[in-house]
Amino acid sequence: MPVPATWSPILLSVLRFVAGLVFFRHGVSKFFGVPPFPMALNPMLQVAGVLELVGGALLMIGLFTRPVAFVLSGMMAVAYFMAHAPQGPFPIANGGEAAVLYAFVFLYLAAAGGGSWSIDARRGRG
Repeated sequence: MPVPATWSPILLSVLRFVAGLVFFRHGVSKFFGVPPFPMALNPMLQVAGVLELVGGALLMIGLFTRPVAFVLSGMMAVAYFMAHAPQGPFPIANGGEAAVLYAFVFLYLAAAGGGSWSIDARRGRG
């Protein structure tokens, strides 16, 4: 049985929330060590951590979804090409699958907005 099309706005909100939550947890790991982040934080990782914490939180509540998701999509594209692509051309082999997936999920959110369960929708900017 296919998912009814009427669920799309709600599932968009669920996707936005879950992606924001998981992304937020990356920032928590970097700055608060839960779970421990496996390397020392250089300035680039500190900027990434701030974007993960702030961007993830904003996505979870659905505030400024389109611009935040656009910035995070770009961040993940840069992360892929700086950290993963030099190790090989295929994401499955270079460890970049998550970065590619995040980049495209965030790009979709930048285009689609936050869905019906978001502060943006309440403010009439969904």
